[in-house]
Order: sequence, then structure tokens, then C-alpha cells
Amino acid sequence: MTVSLGLVQRWLVQDVIRMSRKVPKLRRVSGCTSGKAVVLGHYYTSSSLATKTKEFSRKKEISEKKLTRHFIDHRKVRLIAGSGGKGACSFLSEPRKEWGGPDGGNGGDGGNIVLKVDQQVKSLSMITPVYRGKDGESGGSKNCYGRSASTTYIPVPVGTIVKENGKKVADLSHHGQEYVAVFGGAGGKGNRFFLSNENRAPLSATPGEKGQERVLQLELLTMAHAGLVGFPNAGKSSLLRAVSNAKPAVAAYPFTTLNPHVGIVKYQDHEQVAVADIPGIIRGAHLNRGLGISFLRHIERCRFLLFVLDLSIAEPWTQLQDLRFELEKYEPGLSRRPQAVVANKMDLPEAQENLTELRCREKQRVIPVSALTGDNVEELILHLRELYDGYLEAEERVGAKPMKW
Repeated sequence: MTVSLGLVQRWLVQDVIRMSRKVPKLRRVSGCTSGKAVVLGHYYTSSSLATKTKEFSRKKEISEKKLTRHFIDHRKVRLIAGSGGKGACSFLSEPRKEWGGPDGGNGGDGGNIVLKVDQQVKSLSMITPVYRGKDGESGGSKNCYGRSASTTYIPVPVGTIVKENGKKVADLSHHGQEYVAVFGGAGGKGNRFFLSNENRAPLSATPGEKGQERVLQLELLTMAHAGLVGFPNAGKSSLLRAVSNAKPAVAAYPFTTLNPHVGIVKYQDHEQVAVADIPGIIRGAHLNRGLGISFLRHIERCRFLLFVLDLSIAEPWTQLQDLRFELEKYEPGLSRRPQAVVANKMDLPEAQENLTELRCREKQRVIPVSALTGDNVEELILHLRELYDGYLEAEERVGAKPMKW
């Protein structure tokens, strides 16, 4: 009887499977350094028995301050467009066409860099300092032209102002608007381009031109609807945590916030109000003491203001006078924008006496809150909506398009 080779192989595989089911657990043999284990007279190679168990180290937890992403409303960016591809210098040589003539193709054009408005982008934080466009491909033989490079698009928020050397060159105010910041270089010419009756065998080909290069300043015309204005350690970051979903760093020392943060206050009718936590300003900020001018620039881009006062200190109403003085010195009329006074830290005992005195001195509405305990935060959120509705009515009255977050 003849047995096929495939049938014998199948029987052998079945025997191996049957024996492996009857083999008990592996036992480590002392003195075995080759990575083998002896089980019922059979040797099974096991590399895992000789190797040591790896201990996976846990990653260090990142602090909340490093995880927080702050708001960027101005950037300086360098744009370099792509260069054009060089032209080719070649001659056609085929059977029965030995003197085919020049057939070098032109190079492709370099890529442009375009600023494009995207309403989903809210900050300039994703803008990198340098952008380089793509270069065009070089020309080839047989009259093959090089491919032109694709355009590089940079998404920017609605309301971005483009400046060059302090002068405004573009105002990007609506979704989908584009501004060609730099143009790519033209592609070089191949020797086929220089063919003429006088020159039947041109040997010259030109390289591609370099792309345009510019240094631009990008600024946001509007940063947020409301801006929290106050001195250092007034509790602005804690207040932003209480009314929105933002998580700025909070600490017991002044100047905790060095960059602005923006939080979103959501309402039941799906309206969203953006609130910015402006870093604390100091006396003499309009003279650029400390980082005063950059902080005041953030306040300038808010539509209405919330003056946050620390009512636990002596005579907190003097802080309000100093804040308005600094804003007015920086830009006349800035301190007269729609506003409200937020009396913070009402959970401290000395704040109650100062609240009565503040209401007697101040004509604007005073809202007492405690960012730590969350007391009376609802009144602040409702008044914030009133200021937002007034902003919408004022924009529609003059025919302007209000900023929607």
C-alpha cells in the first residue's frame, strides 16, 4: 500500500498536537543557563525563562501649569516661499533621429504661502515662527516640464490683522478669506525654450528663481468678549475656573498668570461667551513697566470689561481707580467700555465691610462673589449674558458683524 507524503506529514502534526496537550506546566531546572526547561524527557526552548522580567517605569505626572495652554493673540512669523525648479539642458538622440534637437523642459514654479481664515481656529498659538514653501520640480528631457509646487495654507482666526513694519497690509475679517503672503519663484527655462532659427542647438538653461521672503506680524483684532481686569493676586484665574471650562494655573503668589487664558461660558440657548483672564497689571503699566504694554494690549481686544477686586485688602476701591487710570492712559476711552465690578473673595470676614463702602463709592453694578466657594457666581454669569446681548445689539445697530465664538 502506498502512503502519500502529505498524509504522513498530517499524521505527524496530529501526534505533536496530541502530545502537547498532555504535557504539564514547565518546571525551571536549577543550573540551566541555556534557557531550556526539562519536562518529561522532552526539551522545550523557552527564552522567557532566562530573561528577567522588565520593570516598566511609570511616566512622571506633568504639572497642571505645563498642561495649560494659554491664549496667543499676536505672533511674529517669517515666511519663505518655495523656489522654482531649474530648467533642463538635453538633446534628443534616438535611432533614425540622431540630431533630434534640444528637448530640455522648464522647471516648475515654487509654492506660495497663503493665510486663510478658518472660523474653527480661535488663537494664534498654532502659528510657528518660520514657514517654508515647497520648491518646484526640475525640468526633464523629452520636453518634460517640472511639476509646480502646491500652495502652503496657514489657518488663522477670524479678525486677524496682518502687519509689516508696523503698517497694516491685510484685514482678514470673514471665514474663507485668503491673503497671499509670499509668492513662489518662477521655474527656470530649459534649453528647448531658447531654440530659434539663429540658434538651433542652445546649450543654456536657467535656474529657478528664489521665492519671496517676508517677516509679518499677526495680531487678533478681537481676543474675547469679556476681559477680567485686575491687579495681581485678585483671583482672576480662580474666577475664570468658576464660570467656564478653562483651567488656568492657580497659586497663592502674585503673577501666577503670565499669559492670557480664554474660557467659554455656555448657555442653554447654545450661545457662547468668551472670557479672557488677563495677566495682572501694576501701577505704571501704561509706561511699559514690567510687561504692562503687552497686558494692556490684551485688554484692548475685549469688548466689555469685568474689574476684579480683592475685597480682603484695605480700601479696595483705590485699586479700581488705579485700573481705570492705567487703561485711560494707554488708550483714551478704554476704561469707559461696558463694564461691571466683581467683588471677589467674599468668603473672608473683612470683605463684608468693604463691600458696603464700595457700593457707596461706585456707580457701576457691583457683583459680590467668592471664586473659592462658588457663592453668587450665577449672578455674575447672568450679568455677563446681559453685557453680551448689549454688545450684539450695538454691533447690529452700526451694521457690523458681531464676533461669534
